[in-house]
Amino acid sequence: MKTIKSTLTTVLVLLMLSCGNNSQKQVAAPPPPSLKTSVLEKQDITIFNTYATSIQGKQNVEIWPKVSGFVQHIYVEEGQQVKKGQLLFKLETQTLSQDAQAAKASVNVAQVEVNKLVPLVEKGIISNVQLETAKAQLEQAKSNYNSISANIGYANIMSPVSGFIGELPYKEGALVSSTMGTPLTIVSDISSVRAYFSMNEKELLQMKSQMASEGNPITSDASPEVELVMINGEAYPSKGKIAMVNNIINPTTGSVTLRADFDNPNQLLSSGSTGTIKVPYTYNDVWVIPQFVTVDQQGAKMVFALDNENVVHTKPITIVAITDTEFVVSKGLEDVSTIVSEGVSKLRDGQTINPVQ
Repeated sequence: MKTIKSTLTTVLVLLMLSCGNNSQKQVAAPPPPSLKTSVLEKQDITIFNTYATSIQGKQNVEIWPKVSGFVQHIYVEEGQQVKKGQLLFKLETQTLSQDAQAAKASVNVAQVEVNKLVPLVEKGIISNVQLETAKAQLEQAKSNYNSISANIGYANIMSPVSGFIGELPYKEGALVSSTMGTPLTIVSDISSVRAYFSMNEKELLQMKSQMASEGNPITSDASPEVELVMINGEAYPSKGKIAMVNNIINPTTGSVTLRADFDNPNQLLSSGSTGTIKVPYTYNDVWVIPQFVTVDQQGAKMVFALDNENVVHTKPITIVAITDTEFVVSKGLEDVSTIVSEGVSKLRDGQTINPVQ
């Protein structure tokens, strides 16, 4: 009987020990997660906002005939480089030449009439009114002749600027006039080019504020240098400057137009090209953090700050600019020296971690 009681006692003790071990296993907390952290330091950073741009030559001059006529000669080819004053077209002037001969004859007749009346007036045979009338007719004849002569000169069409010839829609023999719908050609001066782009009101104010803080108005020679990315994705080798800001905001789009000028000595850029303008913005004494270290809570961006006890706390931040991979932060991290830089999506406020540098 004693043997049975001893055996039961032993079994009960073993069961109690087993339950105690299981209870201890269930109560034991898991170790805190080991997560990477980053030390914060303020810095200055320059980022670029990008804007689509259309490029125009320094001058795009449409060539129109001043008189009507048939195209007699075309002295240039499409795409040819020309100089200011170079002859481009010659219109047929046979009819005008005949008119000029007739007008010249009228001048001679009027001159003869004046010469005839002068001595008669001097002798008092006729009144001075007749002579003055004859002189007026002479001046009218000269004016008519000079007008026809000028039109003959207009038949030789010169380039008003140096540049490159565009399309030539009219061929030799075509009848042209100043009232036609398409110019004879366009001469484009691309020794320098103008890149037009638009930004919204907020971005314009930001740029002006930055210029004002540096003591420079936007219209001065110290206006921001900008970069041009060409349509092939390559950066144009020379930087340009903002030369014009249209300060009238479009009420429909809320945007304004700006112009940046670029030198184009090698004619790498063409009128009508497109690209992207990059405008720099400098932020001083800010924090720059990776985007992946933040979480969204109730519409606000947060980071997890680490205290001296290795406990994390959420901190709301104010973002003033965004790059492809980073946030530029102006407020919210004043009393923070270290933030968690991995696994933030699974953290909670007040959690303890094992920080890893």
